[in-house]
Amino acid sequence: MKLVTRAQLGWPASAAPTQTSTKGVKVHYEGTAVSTKLLTDHAACLAEWQAIRKSHLANVKENYSDIAYNYGACPHGYLLEGRGIGKRTGANGNQELNRAHYAIVGLVGSEGLTEPNDAMLGAIRDGIELLRQHGAGSEIKGHRDGYATACPGGPLYAWVQKGAPRPAGTVTETSPTKPAYEPFPGASFFKAGRRSPIIAAMRKRLVAVGCGRYKSNANANVWGSGDVASYAAWQRHLGYTGADANGIPGPTSWSKLKVPNV
Repeated sequence: MKLVTRAQLGWPASAAPTQTSTKGVKVHYEGTAVSTKLLTDHAACLAEWQAIRKSHLANVKENYSDIAYNYGACPHGYLLEGRGIGKRTGANGNQELNRAHYAIVGLVGSEGLTEPNDAMLGAIRDGIELLRQHGAGSEIKGHRDGYATACPGGPLYAWVQKGAPRPAGTVTETSPTKPAYEPFPGASFFKAGRRSPIIAAMRKRLVAVGCGRYKSNANANVWGSGDVASYAAWQRHLGYTGADANGIPGPTSWSKLKVPNV
């Protein structure tokens, strides 16, 4: 999988609402004219992705919290990070229709570049498999399923209706893969009694950076008071004070802790 991250795009952590599971993934297209220049110039793909986010954030009426999609896919086989893992889609994620599925958009449109090539389909498939590793169910649908729209266009929807099969030749040694570090699972994840291997991995990192405040290793994968004290120490280490060092992980402090993916 060839992934272009938000950090590589110069984007901050997504402000979109957290959603840790869905029924599956919906596939979208741009719905406007897309230049065929994208086929020969990957820089144009990145510029297109930046422009989509810019246009969404500029939508005063709908007041988008971020680019609408979890990921995009370009004709060079790159998966482009949008909201990313564990984020609800749409403008602000407040529409019931958007709660059922994560979203991946192919960089094709209604004019110009309208046909997804195998590299793009492979990247969409990479995104589907990545999201399935992080809470997405088995459903693969088009935007038009359940909503009156032409999205994701005839050619892309025909592929979706076939079950979104991976094109031959698009499988690589790193596809599918997990990110090196655990994505932020959302502040609501960290509550008393929560049991997860992510918590055990976080504890090891907190101890490794000198912020462990644990009295024992009992229930090493269950969130408890020792985790709050240890994470508060990590927040203070980063320069947070007062209520900002409350021991509950936030996206910035979590990304800096670099908890290995489990």
